[in-house]
Amino acid sequence: MDGIKHCAIDLAAGCNNNWITDQLINGRLLPNLVGLEGALYSHITINKLIEEEEIHDRFEITTATNSSLRSMSSGEQKKALLQYILSKKPGFIVIDNVLDNLDVEAQNSILSTLQQIAAHTLIIQIINRKKDILPFIVKVFTMQNNKVVKEQSLDDYLKEWNAKQDNHFPETIPPALHTYHLPKGPLVQLNDVSVSYDGRQILNKISWTINASEFWQIVGPNGSGKSTILSLITGDNPKGYGQDLILFGRKKGSGETVWDIKQNIGYFTSTMTQFFSRMDSIEKMVISGFFDSVGLYIIPSELQVKTAHDWLKIIGLYEDRNKPFCFLPLGRQRIILVARAMVKHPPLLILDEPTSGLDDTNVAIFTALINKIAAESTSAILYVSHRAEKGLTPQYVYELIPGNNGSEGRIRTKQP
Repeated sequence: MDGIKHCAIDLAAGCNNNWITDQLINGRLLPNLVGLEGALYSHITINKLIEEEEIHDRFEITTATNSSLRSMSSGEQKKALLQYILSKKPGFIVIDNVLDNLDVEAQNSILSTLQQIAAHTLIIQIINRKKDILPFIVKVFTMQNNKVVKEQSLDDYLKEWNAKQDNHFPETIPPALHTYHLPKGPLVQLNDVSVSYDGRQILNKISWTINASEFWQIVGPNGSGKSTILSLITGDNPKGYGQDLILFGRKKGSGETVWDIKQNIGYFTSTMTQFFSRMDSIEKMVISGFFDSVGLYIIPSELQVKTAHDWLKIIGLYEDRNKPFCFLPLGRQRIILVARAMVKHPPLLILDEPTSGLDDTNVAIFTALINKIAAESTSAILYVSHRAEKGLTPQYVYELIPGNNGSEGRIRTKQP
């Protein structure tokens, strides 16, 4: 390993993340890796291991309580994967988006372990966010179109970093095509809602009200119940039956269907197109938001097409509307998926870990769009993330606080 120290890879324009990680692991991208056995510490590895669990019933990673990888929280998955990799004693480790989807405690735990590993094992970090660069990195390789175009010391690299923070969307967002006739009162109301699984209490007497036009961020450590609350609000969780839970003016279990709930929600998660392989155009992807599908399967009206075009003009992609969605860079895909979620002006917009995997420039663009939607629409926003993004302006924060009897909730009026 002479001549190469702990280093980072900055993926600029035109880079294929999966191809690059494969090249790194096989020692074909950077010098002095030939002959060394590499390991990939990434969600890619986690997804492959989960697939092995489901298809072949093979459990390579388990906890002391014999929990499967799929049943773990994001933080537990990453901790378990790291220990699994260390047991293999690789010559080097490629780390991709190490801190995404982790709470502060989990981040500190992972960083502490990596600091110890760095004393004896080469670390290669793929970076998207400047503040995520590991403290022992000494060199940065910048890549464009899957080729190394620059090699710099970390100090020189940081001096050149000039992430754009002043992106704006000057046009007003298009008006709603449909009026939602909802009863007066809160959109969502949980009154002393408790949820447990297999004898383990997850939520403990959660009381929370979301009103029209409010902008909320929900925070809490991994495993505190954020996903459970989301599944209650979207109607997907059967634990909502028998609870004092009001969704868009109707008590849960009063004869409503899941569709009755979901038609009031625009939903975005960073993993929603993970297995989407259709060649739908950008235009069709935005239009599909009218029908709550990922990809277009229904012939839209002329007015729906026009509204989608107006949204594409707002986000600067109208001229590219016929290009395949799946070939776009990740940052542009995320912006399109927000337009897809908002095209029907839903009473509630849910954004689940929306900036996961994005670089600083795309985060700034994404944040500007969410703030614009909050300012110009009547949609309530529920933003779920561990990160307190610079410039994001939620009115309220709902914090889940784990305890021996499950997580309790408290309200803050501003971000931490």
